[in-house]
Amino acid sequence: MTIRVLLVDDQPLLRTGFRMILSAEPELAIVGEAGDGASGVEAARKLKPDVVLMDIRMPGMDGIQATRALAGPGVEDPIKVLILTTFGLDEYVVEALRAGASGFLLKDSPPEDLVEAIKIVAAGDALLAPSITRRLLDRVATRLPPATDAAIPALSELTERELEVLKLVARGLSNAEIAEKLVVSETTIKTHVSRVLAKLDLRDRVQAVILAYESGLV
Repeated sequence: MTIRVLLVDDQPLLRTGFRMILSAEPELAIVGEAGDGASGVEAARKLKPDVVLMDIRMPGMDGIQATRALAGPGVEDPIKVLILTTFGLDEYVVEALRAGASGFLLKDSPPEDLVEAIKIVAAGDALLAPSITRRLLDRVATRLPPATDAAIPALSELTERELEVLKLVARGLSNAEIAEKLVVSETTIKTHVSRVLAKLDLRDRVQAVILAYESGLV
């Protein structure tokens, strides 16, 4: 099955580079490009790509606003968005995730990481496993607001093992890494993660990470 990708970035040279990388992959197809957030939203709604590769800083409507329009709260048919960022823009990452992004990747990541990231997001998983993401989460954690009382009651519904799994998810570990750490099967971890998301009424692992940081769990 071909994964349809929309590129949204205000730098033509970067879009060209991404297109060259992704076009070489038989499982991926570039269905369109846009140079700003507003055009990206319009193109995404028209083309219905599987994944939107979205830059954060763009003229007019930025990547956060565009992501919120495509995948934010209240959107009936959300489109998966993979945010592109740099360490110099850490402060925008959490807002992008809150806006509905399914993950983020550094612009200078190796081509194979970009390809793998798109496949992960297209499959319905959140891109939070790579070590590069863990480092980025560590940097933005100090910028998150203090823990809120509203988030804590929901956490009390989790079992001890589910809480443990949530903490490991928040640290950026993949299901396989968590399974190895807890000495259980990956299928068991997938079940735990699904239950955590259901109990906390969360859409994906990204929202679980945000909740874990905001509640002071990690």
